[in-house]
Amino acid sequence: MALNDTLLKALSDQITLELESSIVYLQLGIALDDQDLPGMAGWMRLQSDEERDHAAKFIAHVTDRGGRPQIGAIPAPQSVDGLSVLAAFETSLAHEQKVSESIRNLYRLAQAEGDIDVIPLLHWFIEEQIEEEATVSEIVGRVKLIGDDGAGLLRLDAELGSRTAAE
Repeated sequence: MALNDTLLKALSDQITLELESSIVYLQLGIALDDQDLPGMAGWMRLQSDEERDHAAKFIAHVTDRGGRPQIGAIPAPQSVDGLSVLAAFETSLAHEQKVSESIRNLYRLAQAEGDIDVIPLLHWFIEEQIEEEATVSEIVGRVKLIGDDGAGLLRLDAELGSRTAAE
């Protein structure tokens, strides 16, 4: 089934948002590198890679259905000068929530347009976003518990730094 113009535009917008997410994570990684937290910075870089993979999944779906996605303008990320660890992960959580809502809106649009072919892909993304939000929310909670405890931050940095690309 070919994509209609409305869904093609919405999927192109989602691709753009996924690429924006990748850039946001790269910028947050820079902020954490500036604070000598290589584990957290590495975690953010892996998130950035994952967001590009998400964009690629949407691109593959669109092109497999004969569409040609159009990547839109991607705004520059906010300044990270002096961004705290807590603010970095709260920014991450807010962005994941934005992406989640966008995917839910895509699902609603697919239903309204009667496009059942995109539904399996969107189910995958809905599950992925639940996992993403839960993970980042847990990190935010742990950073709040740690507060200004340097040893606690270093322990969390080491833990997050142990993440591999497959996680």
